[in-house]
Amino acid sequence: MATYRIDELAHAAGTTSRHVRAFRERGVLHPPRREGRVSLYDETHLARLRLIHQLQERGHTIATIAELITAWESGHDLADLLGVEKALTDPWSQEAPGRIDGPRLTAMFFPGMTPRELDALPAGYLRWTLRRAEELGFVERDGDHYTVPSPALLQVGAELVAAGVPLTTVFEIAEKTDAGCRDIAGRFVQLAVDQGKLDDSSHNAVRQDLPEVAGLIRRLRPLSEAAVRALLARAMQAEIQARTSEQITEIARRSGAR
Repeated sequence: MATYRIDELAHAAGTTSRHVRAFRERGVLHPPRREGRVSLYDETHLARLRLIHQLQERGHTIATIAELITAWESGHDLADLLGVEKALTDPWSQEAPGRIDGPRLTAMFFPGMTPRELDALPAGYLRWTLRRAEELGFVERDGDHYTVPSPALLQVGAELVAAGVPLTTVFEIAEKTDAGCRDIAGRFVQLAVDQGKLDDSSHNAVRQDLPEVAGLIRRLRPLSEAAVRALLARAMQAEIQARTSEQITEIARRSGAR
């Protein structure tokens, strides 16, 4: 087996001697073999450094890498651990974020208003509007522009405003809808925690079913989305009929009496 001094190991792994020492101090890299006053590393150290680099590329901190390696050394399959991690952290939406500048965002919230009309708004109202949009997650300030996490969501708000719905009402609906969705999400996540026994620390320490846990989490995505779509469609139909049937009947009766 090939052996390396610390600078040779760092070069082979594409890192620095300082990082190698830091990894040793943090416990993610096992100690080298000593020959007199010389520390010698081998292929196992090189493989570990490459693994650390891969995990860092995935966004893991040294602390979480240490936990993963400890679990691995305790008998867990690292691929299984990473499979659960991937299932937990993969984005649920494939929607690409957008970017928008202040004037265009203002135009979406105040369609058709001229600069003079915007200047005539109550003092601070425009700033409040943009700040409230940030608080509700419509946008995130990024220097002179804004990042739009969900262009589709921002478009819904803009179309409601364009249809004549007051902006304050749009914000109120957005806040209440977000709260309701968080409650629904919490229920489905709790289902996964309960079914996977993820809150049982004694079971987690010895569990061998990580692929099944990852599979459960992956199945949860389409099932939860399908359930919400179906229930929302049914609830919308029932609410529309319950709240408008009498009014529509009255309109029809009065129209027929003319």
